[in-house]
Amino acid sequence: MGKVFGEKNVLDAFMEQMEFVFSKFDHIVVAFSGGKDSGLLLELVNLYYAEHKPPARVSVYHIDYEGNYQHTIDYVSRCIGKYLYFDYYHFCMPISASCGVSMHQSTWMPWNPEEKDIWIKEMPESAVSLDSHSFDFFEIGMSDYIFQTKLGKWLHEQNNASRTAILVGIRAQESLHRYHAVTRDDDSTCFEGISYSTRIFDDIYNFYPLYDWTVEDVWTANYQYGFDYNKLYDLFYLAGVPLAEMRVANPYHICGVNALKLYRAIDPNTWGKLVGRVNGANFGAIYGGTKAMGYKDISLPKGHTWKSYTEFLLDTLPEHTANIYRKKFETSHYYWLKKGGALPVRVIEELESTGVKMERLGKPQGNRKYSVAYEVVRFYEYPDRIYSKDFRLIPSYKRMCITILKNDTSCKYMGFGQTKNELQKQKEAMETWENIM
Repeated sequence: MGKVFGEKNVLDAFMEQMEFVFSKFDHIVVAFSGGKDSGLLLELVNLYYAEHKPPARVSVYHIDYEGNYQHTIDYVSRCIGKYLYFDYYHFCMPISASCGVSMHQSTWMPWNPEEKDIWIKEMPESAVSLDSHSFDFFEIGMSDYIFQTKLGKWLHEQNNASRTAILVGIRAQESLHRYHAVTRDDDSTCFEGISYSTRIFDDIYNFYPLYDWTVEDVWTANYQYGFDYNKLYDLFYLAGVPLAEMRVANPYHICGVNALKLYRAIDPNTWGKLVGRVNGANFGAIYGGTKAMGYKDISLPKGHTWKSYTEFLLDTLPEHTANIYRKKFETSHYYWLKKGGALPVRVIEELESTGVKMERLGKPQGNRKYSVAYEVVRFYEYPDRIYSKDFRLIPSYKRMCITILKNDTSCKYMGFGQTKNELQKQKEAMETWENIM
C-alpha cells in the first residue's frame, strides 16, 4: 500500500476517514458505478461497518447507462443486495449522458422511452425506472450530473437524515482535473476543513476517501482481502490495456471513445447492439485513440494552415453542429484578442522567448485563488499553433481542430463550461418531454 505520511498507508488512512465520517453523519451513501474504484469503496465501507457497527444508515446506488459489458452487468448484479444491512437503489432513468462519437449529437439518452426497441439490454426488474420512480425533481433528459446531485438530496430526505455523506470513488492520480476536484483548499465548501470533501447542499457533502490511492493500491487491496471485483478488468489486462486506461463507464463518453473497439473483441453480443444505438459508434471504435479523432499528435494536411484546416473541418459538419463550434470559437477570439485571458507566468515567459507577441495586462482581478503566479495577456494575433507542453492552456487554431476531431461540442478541451444558452436548451427539451408524458 502506498504511504500517505510517516508509517501510515492509504488503507489505515481510509479507515480513519471512515471513523470520522461515521461519527459526524447519520446517513452514508456509496456511489457505485461497477468499476474498480467504486467496487473497492463498497467493500471497504462494508469492512469498516461490519467491524464497528456504527448507528448510521448506509445506502448504495448504481446509475445504469444501459450499454454495459456483460461482466459489468454480472458484477453489479452480485453487488446490489450483497450486504443485507445496506439499502440499495438501481436506477435506469432516461437522463442525458455525454456522447463523444457522433457529429450529430453531443449527448445520448440511455433508457429513452421512445427508443425501447433498440435498447442495448433488458431493464432489470428491480430497477427504479421512468415508470416506477417517485422523484419529485426528475425531468426526462436532465443531465446525469444534475440527476446525481439532486439524487443525493432525495436520498437524504428519503432516509430522514440529519446529515448525509456521499462517498465517491474518485482518485486524484487519474487526472489533474480530478486532482483539483478532490483536493480543495476552500473552507467555505469543505466539511470542517477536510480538503477531500465538498458541500452539495446544506447538510449534504461529497467525500472522496480514495483520493490518495494509486491504481496499484486498488489492486493490492483487492488481492490482500480477496474482494470480489468486476472480472472485465481481467479481460482488459489480457487485451494489453494499461492499468491507467481501464475504464468502466457510459460507453459513448468522450473519455472512453478510444476503448470502444474493445467491445468487439471482449463482448461481441453487446457490441452488436451498441453500434446500432448511437450514430458514430462504429467510427469511434475504428478511429478512437487515433489522429482521426484528435488523439496523439495530429498532423496538418498538405497545403493547409491550422486556421484553414479548422474551416475545412467546420464545412464538413452538419450546419447546426458547425454553428455550435463557430459560436464558441468566436468567443475564444474575443476572449484572447480583446478582453485578455489568464496564463501562468512561466507559460507567458516561454511564449515570449519563442517570439509570440502579446500584451501583458497584470495580475488577474477577482477572488479566484491560483497555486502559481498568473498574469492576464492579450494576443495581437490568434496563434495558428503553439509549441508548448502547456498546449491545452494556450489558444490556437490547432487546439480548435483537435476539439472538432474529438466531437467535443462543449469545447471542454478548450476550457469552456456549459453556457446559459445550452442550459436553456436543455431546460426547453425537458419541458417538451414533460408535456409529451
